[in-house]
Amino acid sequence: MQTLPTDEVRQIMWRYAERYDLQMLVQSTRSVARGVVARLVADGERNTHEWTAAKDEMLKAYDEAGVTAMMSKPQYGGYLDGPKNFVMALAAFELAWVDAGAATCCLAAGLALEPIIERGTPEQVEEYLTRSVPPQPGEDRKIARGAFCLTEPLPYVGVDTGIMCGKVRVANWEDGQEPMLQVDKRGRFITNMDYASFVVAAVESDDDRIKGTCMVILEEDDEGVYDRGAVTHKLVHQLSSTRDPIFHMTVPASRIVGGYTIVDGVIVPNHNHGKVLEAVFARTRVPVGVMTAAKLLSAVEPIIRYQRGRFRGGEGAPGTPRYDLGLQMKEDVLHRLVDVWATGEAATSLGLAAARHFDEFEELDKTRDELYAAAGARSVREVLKLRKQTEKLALEYLELLAEPEEERDQERLAELKSNRLVEYMVGESLSNILSPATKLWNTGQGANMMREAVSLMGGYGITEDCPGFLPQKWMDSQLEATYEGPESVQRRQLIVTMTSELFLTQFQGWITELRRLASDRPGTGACALGSAMELWLWTYRHLQEAKDADGKPLYRDKRQGATFPMADALAWLLACRCQVLDCLELEKKGAENPVLADALPGYVQFFTDLCHVQTAHAAGEVGRICADLVYGYNRHPSWEPTCEACAQAGEIDCLEGLIPGISVGTRLTSDVVESDGSHANKAGPCPRFAGIEGFISRRNKLDGCLTGSRLAKDRAGNVLAQVMIPEALDYPS
Repeated sequence: MQTLPTDEVRQIMWRYAERYDLQMLVQSTRSVARGVVARLVADGERNTHEWTAAKDEMLKAYDEAGVTAMMSKPQYGGYLDGPKNFVMALAAFELAWVDAGAATCCLAAGLALEPIIERGTPEQVEEYLTRSVPPQPGEDRKIARGAFCLTEPLPYVGVDTGIMCGKVRVANWEDGQEPMLQVDKRGRFITNMDYASFVVAAVESDDDRIKGTCMVILEEDDEGVYDRGAVTHKLVHQLSSTRDPIFHMTVPASRIVGGYTIVDGVIVPNHNHGKVLEAVFARTRVPVGVMTAAKLLSAVEPIIRYQRGRFRGGEGAPGTPRYDLGLQMKEDVLHRLVDVWATGEAATSLGLAAARHFDEFEELDKTRDELYAAAGARSVREVLKLRKQTEKLALEYLELLAEPEEERDQERLAELKSNRLVEYMVGESLSNILSPATKLWNTGQGANMMREAVSLMGGYGITEDCPGFLPQKWMDSQLEATYEGPESVQRRQLIVTMTSELFLTQFQGWITELRRLASDRPGTGACALGSAMELWLWTYRHLQEAKDADGKPLYRDKRQGATFPMADALAWLLACRCQVLDCLELEKKGAENPVLADALPGYVQFFTDLCHVQTAHAAGEVGRICADLVYGYNRHPSWEPTCEACAQAGEIDCLEGLIPGISVGTRLTSDVVESDGSHANKAGPCPRFAGIEGFISRRNKLDGCLTGSRLAKDRAGNVLAQVMIPEALDYPS
C-alpha cells in the first residue's frame, strides 16, 4: 500500500460506491468538519461552556452544506429519500473525524426528530420535518431546531430521582374542545438547549384523566416557562450546547407524540414513552459508536507524521533512517499503531454494518403491527403465540440456509423466505444484538485505544497543540461511552438478547461461513475468529447449566460477574467478523473500479493483515474471558485431608503389595498427602478438569489458530513505515 486509503476504497468497503447522493453528503459534511469546525477547535472555542456566536456559525455551515436537511424526506424539503440510519452514521463519522461535539450537535437534532418520525402522527411528521429544513428562496421563517429531553440523575439526590420526573396534568378541558395539558419537566444534560426551538420531553401522568406516560412536544412560544437553564460544565464535547432546562408550560393534547384516544373520559396516549424510546434508541446508539471509531482512524495520519519527524532538526541528514523514519525505526511504535488502526477498522465496520442493517430492516420494523394483524393476532396473547409459531419457521429457514447449496430443499427455502414474519423475526434478532454491541465495544474499547494513540505522541499527546486534536478526542470518547445508556445498560441488553435461539443459530452459521473462508483466505484470520466463536458458544452453553463451588447457578440475571463478560466477548467477535467481510468486499468489488486497478492488491493485502491482527487480539480476549469463567467459579483444591484431588499416602502404600511401584509412581505423577500431613513443595494440589474436555480442546485449537498473526503485524508495520502521507493535515490543528 503506497498511500493512505482513498475515498474509492472506503466507498467500496462501506457499501456506498453506488450511492452518488451519499458520496456528495460525505464531501459536503467533510468540508464543514475540516473547515469551520476545525477552525473553531483550533481557535480555542472548546475553552468555554457557553454557546458563542462563533459556535453558531457552525450551525449555519450545517444548513448551507445540507447537513441540517439530511433527516427530512424529499416531500418535506429534504433531499435524501429512504431510511436515514446509514446517512446519520456517515455524517457522524465525518464530523467526529475532527470533533465529536460538532457531531453531537448534528446527532442531537436528529434525536429530537426521531420520536416524531418513528411514532408521530402524520400531521406531526409533516409539521416538524418541514420546519427543520432551511428555508427555501422566498420563505421567511426560522429553522426549527430540536432537543430531546429524557432524564439524567442529579448529583446528591441518590436513588430518589423523583424530582426529575416530568409530570403532565390536564390544565383545561372544555366540552367539545381539545384538552390543554400542563407540563412540568426538569432536564439535565440536555443537548442543543441553547438554541432549541422545540423540545420532545418524556413525562408521566399526574392526573387521573391521563393514563400512563408519553412524550410531548414543547414549543418555545408556548404559554408558560421555557427556561433553557444553567450551562452544564462539561469536560468534553464543548462544541455542543448542553444545559439543565426547566419547563412549566401549557400545550394542547395534540402535542402528544403519536396522538391520543379518549376512553371513558380519560386521555390515553397512543404510545407510551417507553415504546417511543425503544424505537428511537434501537437505532441512535449506532452513530455514537461510529463517532468513536472515526477518532481512531483519524489518529493514524497525525501519529505517522509526528513519529517520522521526531528527530528532524537534530543530528542526521535526509536519506538516513533517523531522519526519514524517526521513531518508526522502532518496531514497538509500529506495532502499537497497527493495533490502533486495526481497532478503528473493526469499530467502523461494525458500526456501519449495524447502520446498513437498520436501513434494510426499517420497513419491516415499521409494519410489524400490520403483519401481526394480517396473521390474525391482535391481542398481546395472540401475538406471543404467533411469535412462538413463527420462531420455529425462522429456525427452519436459518438451518436450511446453512446447508450446502446443492443439498438444500430450495422449494421450502423459497417458501420460508417469502414469509414476511419470518424475515422480520430474523432481522429483529440481529437488531437486538448489533445496536448495543456497537455502542458497547466501539466506545469502550475505542476509549482504551485512544489512550494508546495519545501515548504514541509522547509528551506532545498531552498538549493543547497536539496535531489532530488527539487529546480532546481521547477525553471526548469517555462521554460517548455514556451517551444513551452507560456500558452496563448495553451489556444488560446483550445478555438478554443474545440468548435468542434465532441469533445463536445465525451465530453458528457464521462459524460455518468462517470455516469455509479460512480454507480460501487463511490470511484474514478467519480461522482464529471461527475458533474463538466456537469457544464462546461452548462457554455460553456451559454457563447455562454450570454452578459455582457453592452450588449456585451462574447464568442468572443478577450474576453479572458471569454474564457481562460474555457480552463483552461477543462484541469483540462481531466487530472482527464485520471487518473481515469489509475486506472481502474490497477485494471482490475493487477490481471493478479502474481507479484502483494498480493499487488494489496493496490495499487488500494491508487490510487482510489488519484483519489478522485484530482477530488475534479478539481471540486472545475471548479466550481469556471464557477461561476465567469456566475455571474461575470452581474452588481451588487445597492441602486438606478431604481434598478430592489428592491421594492419601496410607491408601497408596497399602496397594504397594498388590501393584508394585504404585507408591513411587503416584508420588511422581499426582498430589499426595503424607500420613504426617506433609506434601510436595508447591502452592497447592492441581485441580481436575472432568467435564470440560470440550473447552480444553477448543482452547488449545484457538491458541494454535493464532499462527501467523505476528507475521501479519510485522507486514502491516512495514507498510506504516513506508506509506506516503500528505505534507500536512487537511484541516487546522
